[in-house]
Amino acid sequence: MTEPEVTMNPDELYLEEVFTDQKVGTIRRMTPVTSDGQPDTNRKVLYFGQAQMMTPAGALPLNFELEADSLGDACAKFADEAKVAMEKTIEELKEYRRQQASSIVVPGQEGMGGGMPGGPGGKIQLR
Repeated sequence: MTEPEVTMNPDELYLEEVFTDQKVGTIRRMTPVTSDGQPDTNRKVLYFGQAQMMTPAGALPLNFELEADSLGDACAKFADEAKVAMEKTIEELKEYRRQQASSIVVPGQEGMGGGMPGGPGGKIQLR
């Protein structure tokens, strides 16, 4: 098996900056740069939001793109986009639960426990 080649593309570099209000989340500003680190004005600056959604199992990270022209614009759009990301994550979790609930369990299937420990396939034997 051949190993994948891991190389950095000098034509697709970004300078990453992180901004936070230390309350709600963070905004990552990705500024395109040339291979010598100078701003690349031929490409668009990108903004990404990051927040957390609390669940019974703990904090679940939310990552979402912010279509913005400035840091102030990204801040203004943060709440709405975080809500959309949270709703999408909730729907994905519901779908995952539906898929797990509708799984067909066949006795003796590997990884399903197979019934009582030490017993073949969970059959009850009376003596």
